[in-house]
Amino acid sequence: MSGITGLLVTVRSGRQGMEMMKGKFSDAYLEEIASLRINADDLAELALSEGDHARIVSPFGEVVVTCHAGDVPRGLFFLPLGPVANQLFSGAHTDGTGVPRWKRQPVTIEPADGPGPEPSSRASQRG
Repeated sequence: MSGITGLLVTVRSGRQGMEMMKGKFSDAYLEEIASLRINADDLAELALSEGDHARIVSPFGEVVVTCHAGDVPRGLFFLPLGPVANQLFSGAHTDGTGVPRWKRQPVTIEPADGPGPEPSSRASQRG
């Protein structure tokens, strides 16, 4: 199946802030920063359900995340800032601002071929 395109917006979630206070290497924090908020109709178009894994692809990288239906507009995807989201942006491509496109990165979302990483296996995100 092909994916859907839209804009990725990075955010700070309430749960992210709460879990960050417990430690950025905790399983709960790593789960939250890999949680994509997506419109329920977009999720259905991808033939995915709550908790399924999707691949986000940008011009600069790709990541696998866990999908959560949210009260968000179609075509806008929300992912907490952090090591997962950072893999989708480029510090060299800032449209002359010196700041990555944290709020407007074009991406494609597609179903992931396999299960997403378990929080404890995300060692590469801990560096």
